[in-house]
Amino acid sequence: MGTNERKEKEKEIRRRDIIDAAERVFFTKGYDLATMDDVAKEAEFSKRTIYVYFNSKEQIYFEIMIRGYKLLIEMLKDALHTEQAGNAIEKMKQMVATLYRFNGDYPEYFTAIMEYENGELDFQNGVPDEAREECYALGEEIFEHLTRTLQIGIAEGTFRSDLNVVKTALVLWSCIVGVFSTAKKKEKYIRNFHRVTSEELVSAAFQLIIRSIQSENGGNL
Repeated sequence: MGTNERKEKEKEIRRRDIIDAAERVFFTKGYDLATMDDVAKEAEFSKRTIYVYFNSKEQIYFEIMIRGYKLLIEMLKDALHTEQAGNAIEKMKQMVATLYRFNGDYPEYFTAIMEYENGELDFQNGVPDEAREECYALGEEIFEHLTRTLQIGIAEGTFRSDLNVVKTALVLWSCIVGVFSTAKKKEKYIRNFHRVTSEELVSAAFQLIIRSIQSENGGNL
């Protein structure tokens, strides 16, 4: 290994160490309350060193979201290959189930992505274009799972033929994000006052959403 190659490898290791430290800080303290001083202390680097690798706290947050998106995409791909879904409704149910499982297995990453979906972090200063573009690309990869499923459903007659695929997918994704966010943030309230579990809420929302796009001969949920 040459000198330059070794230096690049060391830089990448240090960069990864900083992201790992930031994850621990953000996931424990919360993104809004965490500071770059906290990250530097956790990573055992000077604050100046942190800024050599990252322009801002927002940039590190994007790197954490990228990790989360990649994990979710792998889970979606694994589910697609290992669980043979039937019609488009079953495929859609599989996707929602994978999101629910992702929430359970990686709650911090799930929260990071949901906060991004509900906010405007991509318009903050200090986030390099490449970080934003990678987040966009990964988000679109997930979105394509949804649009493909809608196209399959329309082609097989499960979903209404008059649906605009892109607009419908945007509405469905917005609904899914909203329901998951509510199920997570209001879990105790909903369970204690309405005797409804998070899983039951997600299931009821899924059935309601599917009925709104299902054709007359679309089959059973």
